[in-house]
Amino acid sequence: MKPLVLVVEDNPDILFTIQLSLESNEYDVATAKNGKDALKKLSNISKSPDIIISDIMMDEMDGYELFKELSNNPLWSTIPFIFLTARASPKDIRFGKKLGVDDYLTKPFKEEDLIAVIAGKLSRKRKNESINKTFEELLKSRKIDLSPSISKDDSAKVVLLEVLWDDYIGPALKSYFPKEEKFLVSIKEIAQQLFQAAISIYGNDDVTQAQGILINIENIRSNGYIFFDAYLDKTARAGERQYMLAVIAPSINYFKALDIKEIFEEISRIIKEKKAWDPEKYWKSIFKLLSTPSL
Repeated sequence: MKPLVLVVEDNPDILFTIQLSLESNEYDVATAKNGKDALKKLSNISKSPDIIISDIMMDEMDGYELFKELSNNPLWSTIPFIFLTARASPKDIRFGKKLGVDDYLTKPFKEEDLIAVIAGKLSRKRKNESINKTFEELLKSRKIDLSPSISKDDSAKVVLLEVLWDDYIGPALKSYFPKEEKFLVSIKEIAQQLFQAAISIYGNDDVTQAQGILINIENIRSNGYIFFDAYLDKTARAGERQYMLAVIAPSINYFKALDIKEIFEEISRIIKEKKAWDPEKYWKSIFKLLSTPSL
C-alpha cells in the first residue's frame, strides 16, 4: 500500500505541483485548502495520513493553528508534520522548529529535497512503530487497564527513570521515581525493554548526538518520551557511556514533549558533569507540567 500524504495548501497551482510530484514518486495524496478543511478531511478520511505537509499562511485556519490542533489530538499527534512555506526568514524557521514540527521547507523548493525529507520522516515513523510493536509483544500477555488521563490523583501512572548502559549486563536501571512499586508493570523490566528496543532500531552509533523520541505504548494505553545521550568515558567499551532518560505517562502530546525535552537536557548536563541529580525534584516538575492543561 502506498504511503498517504495530506497536503494543506491554499494556492491551487502549488498544490497541483506538489500533488503531481508526490504521485509520480509512488505516494497517494489527499489535499486540503486550509487548516479548517484539513481537520474536516481528517475526521472523515478512512485511513490516517502517514505524513502531513502544510503551508503556514492560509485563510480560516493557518498552519500554526492546524499544528496545535493536531498536536493536542491523540489520534493525529504522532503523524509527522512538515511546514512548506514562503516564510523563509531565520526567525520564522526557528519559530516553526520550536513548535516541534518535524521539518521546515521553504518555497521555492526542489522536488528531490521534498521527496528526500518525506522519505526520511516516514522511515523514522516506521522505526517508532517498530518500538511500539516490541512493547506490544512484551506486554501482550498482561491484563492491564489504564485510563489515558492525568489528574492530581494519577501520580502512580507517571514514572521518571534513568537507564545506564553497562558493558557487562546491558541496560541497567540506575534511578527512578516514584519509588513505590505501584506501576502496573515492572519498572526495571520496562526500562530495560525501552532501552533495548530503541537501540535495536536506532543502533549504538552517534548517541552523543542527543535524540528524543515520543512513542505510544498501546498495551498500557500510555505514552513514553525517551531521551538518549552519552558522555565520553574511557572505561566504557565504545569510549562513551550511553544513557537514557524516560518518562511514562497516560498522555504526552508534542507540546508537552518539547517541555520535557528541555527538562531532560538540563538533567543530561548534570549527568555529563558527573554530578548527582534529584529524580523526585524533576518528577514533580514533569508531573506538574503534564497535569496542567495545555493552553
